[in-house]
Amino acid sequence: MISRRLFVASSMAAAFVGKPAFAAESVKVGLILPMTGPFASTGRQVQAGINAFMALKGNTAGGKTVEVVLRDDGGVADQTRRIAQELITGDGVNLLMGFGLTPLALSVAPLISQAKIPAIITSATTSIITTKSPFYARTSMAGPQSAVPVAAWAMENGIKKTVTLVTDYGPGIDIEKGFVDAYKDKGGEIIESVRVPLQNPDFAPFLQRVLDAKPDALFVFVPAGQGAIFMKQFAERGLKEAGIKLIATGDVTDDDLLQGMGPAALGVITGHFYSANHDSPENKAYVAEVNKANNNMRPNFMSVGGYDAMQLAYLALEKTGGDTDGTKLIEAMKGQSWTSPRGPMSIDANTRDPIQDIYIREVKDVGGEMYNVEFAKYEKIRDPFAK
Repeated sequence: MISRRLFVASSMAAAFVGKPAFAAESVKVGLILPMTGPFASTGRQVQAGINAFMALKGNTAGGKTVEVVLRDDGGVADQTRRIAQELITGDGVNLLMGFGLTPLALSVAPLISQAKIPAIITSATTSIITTKSPFYARTSMAGPQSAVPVAAWAMENGIKKTVTLVTDYGPGIDIEKGFVDAYKDKGGEIIESVRVPLQNPDFAPFLQRVLDAKPDALFVFVPAGQGAIFMKQFAERGLKEAGIKLIATGDVTDDDLLQGMGPAALGVITGHFYSANHDSPENKAYVAEVNKANNNMRPNFMSVGGYDAMQLAYLALEKTGGDTDGTKLIEAMKGQSWTSPRGPMSIDANTRDPIQDIYIREVKDVGGEMYNVEFAKYEKIRDPFAK
């Protein structure tokens, strides 16, 4: 008797035997994002970045029309996997894109490997993701990429003793290790490493521990949506007045939310790959398009991850001459380089992760609005954990 599991696997395998690569005059991109639920802001930003790219660059690549098919997974991995299978077997997409969180990206690894469909990660940052399938590429970042330059800058600026505080899940653990390893390697002392729960965090008791430890600085990573409450509690606990400098990854001072954080955020030093204040013609055009199309919304790093995912897809299609064979497309993505709104970036031919500049920024008031203002740059940073 054939088991149900074997039957389903056989059915999927049969369904994944797709049409010839040149059969269609269009290229379908399956975009899977959390458009509802607690992570809807991520979906909204990524979609805005993709729309901005197509508005600025058009809807053709490799001689074919590019069509985006958007599906909402609500930030639930089971939904992501189900939707990915439907897009591949039912809608006949040629590549996938999106994935707002690490578990969502990881959930499709077996599907894309079996179907030989490339998947471009616009948001999720845990280092391990791209090792789970040779058909992954990423245009966001691997989390430690932003942490290592912050450690270097801290030591270069006399910050010798630090406490780390990160959210206790994959990206937080990666970022903590990236910072700690680089900081210790340069002679810095980690007094204490604090991890806080992902769900409904109250930072106050953890911040009291930091205050009692009396470090030179507190290094922080929390998901973008938690930055405002962290900043409020940091100010209320009096750490700034105690002379404890706040250094962090750019998630904490997310461009999308920064304006609402108030004066408590002024002076915070962060490292990240994108600021809406980045001074380049590419970024000015990008910010203007996102503003115009989304009721003056300010783009953030999630949005530029979507923009560059489409850029990578277009470059790959141009290289293959419109051939949508999945193996050819993922090979064409390796080693690609271009000028993004974030600055120069490329795709590592071995890991399929981005190589990009990381900027050190300070939160400042610019014409009555809060911005992450870049003042230093660490060039061509790779994921330090990449094999």
